Amino acid sequence: MGQLTPEETMQALMTTRMPFGKYKDSLICNLPEAYLVWFHQNGFPKGKLGMLLATMYEIRLNGLEYLLAPLRNKFKGH
Repeated sequence: MGQLTPEETMQALMTTRMPFGKYKDSLICNLPEAYLVWFHQNGFPKGKLGMLLATMYEIRLNGLEYLLAPLRNKFKGH
C-alpha cells in the first residue's frame, strides 16, 4: 500500500466511514474528540484506518479543523 498524498488524505478523512465500534458508519472527520483520544491512548489500528484516525486526532489536537471546512461542502453526502 503506497502513501497517500496530503490531498488524498484530506479527501479520505471526509469520505471514509468508521468500519466498527460505537461510531460505525460515522465519517472519520465527524468522530468525537474523546473517541480519537481513546485510540491515541490505547493504540490506533494498523494500516490506512489507523493513519486516518491518527491524522484526525492531530488535526483536533492542534485546532486545525478549519483545514477541513472547504472540503465539507465538496464531499457532503459521501
